[in-house]
Amino acid sequence: MKHIVKIMALLVALSAIWISLLQTSVLPESYTWLLPLYSIVTLGCYGLLMVGIGLMRFPTCPQESLLLQEDIVEAKGFLKEKGVDIGSD
Repeated sequence: MKHIVKIMALLVALSAIWISLLQTSVLPESYTWLLPLYSIVTLGCYGLLMVGIGLMRFPTCPQESLLLQEDIVEAKGFLKEKGVDIGSD
């Protein structure tokens, strides 16, 4: 099943639930109209939480850092050979 089909099915289900809440008097109407806004805010908070957790758990890669520094030195040497001014070291 493709991802877009899953997303569309979820949106249709959520829309059906929302419309049924609007039709019935389970929740006050003022709350029911704000449910999509609450959902968007909740999704945004969840996204920020996941980004924050990902940043806290971001691994450091000392070996990759050394390889990157070697690549930078090699690139600077190559550009100097070609006569490109790369600024100060």
